[in-house]
Amino acid sequence: MIVSLGMYDWAEVQRETDALWSAVRRVLGQAAPPAVDRTTDMWAAWQSPELFLGQTCGFPYRTALHDRVTLVGTPDYGLPGLEPGCYQSVMVARAEDAGADWRDFLDRRLASNGPDSQSGWAAPQNMAAEAGGRFTRVRETGSHRQSAEDVAAGRADIAAIDGVTWRLVERFRPDVARQLTVVTRTPPTPGLPFITGRADLAPALFDALGTAIATLPSATTGLRGIVTIPAEAYLAVPVPAPLTDAERLPPDA
Repeated sequence: MIVSLGMYDWAEVQRETDALWSAVRRVLGQAAPPAVDRTTDMWAAWQSPELFLGQTCGFPYRTALHDRVTLVGTPDYGLPGLEPGCYQSVMVARAEDAGADWRDFLDRRLASNGPDSQSGWAAPQNMAAEAGGRFTRVRETGSHRQSAEDVAAGRADIAAIDGVTWRLVERFRPDVARQLTVVTRTPPTPGLPFITGRADLAPALFDALGTAIATLPSATTGLRGIVTIPAEAYLAVPVPAPLTDAERLPPDA
């Protein structure tokens, strides 16, 4: 069975991820997998019938996974000003752009971690659509961390960084964070859900996660609990039109 908890699993916090799973396993017993799996591709893990516990993003959940997995619950990272279990993206630009209107960046280079990301792709595009526009020059970076670095280095002009990941950037890459400014925040949406391929395990996993989180020291990510957000709330978030070839920037652009 697979335990895939890679969404915020930076090398700097892997000990905390492992401690969380160890605490969950103490509640569930020795029949639970012994360790977090960091070798299986996340998409492969999410779709595997062997998925014991995973954490995915809201975008893959609503577009591809919701009818194949069971929703366990939503972690609460205590993001300020938001309902428990919700999150949003910070839209960051270079420090010299402090005070700029985010709409001025619609025709500039957006760094996005990937086209399957709620926080890095869907959130900024949905916000742009509400304003009657769209980000049309997109650099795909593969990670929020790389997106922040690309904006700081001038390879892109703006990026939407998951609010929890932004905490990690500020703590572990202060050199990057100092070169950036938050120009706005996207509207909140349900956070990154825990899922399982075993529907019968979902209630026990929810309870075990709640118990485990309560016994652990304060997490670097801010993890403070687990809440129930219905599947319908995830499915209600709009899905933006896919990135076109014309909008995808080449690596040297």
